[in-house]
Amino acid sequence: MQAKLRDLLITNILAIVLGIIASGLMLLFLGKNPLSAYGVLITSVVRDGYTFADIFVKATPLMFTALAFAFTYKANLYNIGAQGQFYIGAVIAAASSLLLQNILPGWLVLIITLLLTIVGGGLWGAFIGFVKARYNSNEFLVSMMSTYVALAIMNYLLRTFLMEGKAEYPQTDALAASVWLPRIIPGTRLHIGFVLAVLACVGVWVLLYKTPLGYRIRAVGYNAGAAEMSGINAKKLYILAFFISGALAGVAGFTEVNGVQHMLVQGFNPDLGAAGIGIAILANGNPIGIIFAAILFGALKVGGTIMGQMSGIPSSIIELMQGFVMVFVILSYFVRTWLENNREKRKLQKAVAK
Repeated sequence: MQAKLRDLLITNILAIVLGIIASGLMLLFLGKNPLSAYGVLITSVVRDGYTFADIFVKATPLMFTALAFAFTYKANLYNIGAQGQFYIGAVIAAASSLLLQNILPGWLVLIITLLLTIVGGGLWGAFIGFVKARYNSNEFLVSMMSTYVALAIMNYLLRTFLMEGKAEYPQTDALAASVWLPRIIPGTRLHIGFVLAVLACVGVWVLLYKTPLGYRIRAVGYNAGAAEMSGINAKKLYILAFFISGALAGVAGFTEVNGVQHMLVQGFNPDLGAAGIGIAILANGNPIGIIFAAILFGALKVGGTIMGQMSGIPSSIIELMQGFVMVFVILSYFVRTWLENNREKRKLQKAVAK
């Protein structure tokens, strides 16, 4: 176990370094000095408290969408639809907040909205698990296509029932300050949703590794046929796993609408689901590792934007850097597999020699 953890740390750190080097080569093609650009990137994220706190603001929804992918992955399922579940959660958060903000106390509205986004995102995800269990559909394709349906629903509502009072833009009215998520640090945008995201990561780790349900989910992921022979109902677990996964992505919508945007705007955060998948891969599906990987991506997003403003480098270079890192992380998976196979082979050879 220690050898596997060591290999994971070394290969992932190496993947990040190689991703940075590859991005630096691209900067050279743009006629920019990579060292000065990265210097701006690093110094920009720590230049003041507001900017530094924004790293954790950006990391908050990324943790939830990464958890959404990682949770189903433990059952050998692929939830590519976290973006759609995020949009469903955002729609529910905006609609319920606007409906209740003038009727109930703010703290109660936040609790009700959180519960509704959990249920809404969970049911949207559970449908994917249901068609997988009932019809053996490809959950990869179903979850991916469900994103477009969720996007269409959000766009329709933003041009009809949820459209702002002046009916000029595809967005909702602003939420009342009473239903904003409380700030952790005054003078910044860092809200209590970050704490909620960290608790979710810890809770998912406990669920997966310290409970009978988590054991059954992982058993199905290792070998669904063998798990069913031992009495585990794999089809029920498919639905449950996707419900929990969808609920996690739905809460990301709640934290963005009530914590950052304070309204629902058409087409916001369009790459959140894809980034969550990359973070889950970087963390090797470990919920605790997702915390640190999400913070890393948050720092890249915040620093990349400032780097583009200060040095004239396109902010898209950060997406390129993330892409390079993901490519090297995927390659590192095969390197770790090769190392593990060689390790097991040497153990067998020593056992035979004895």
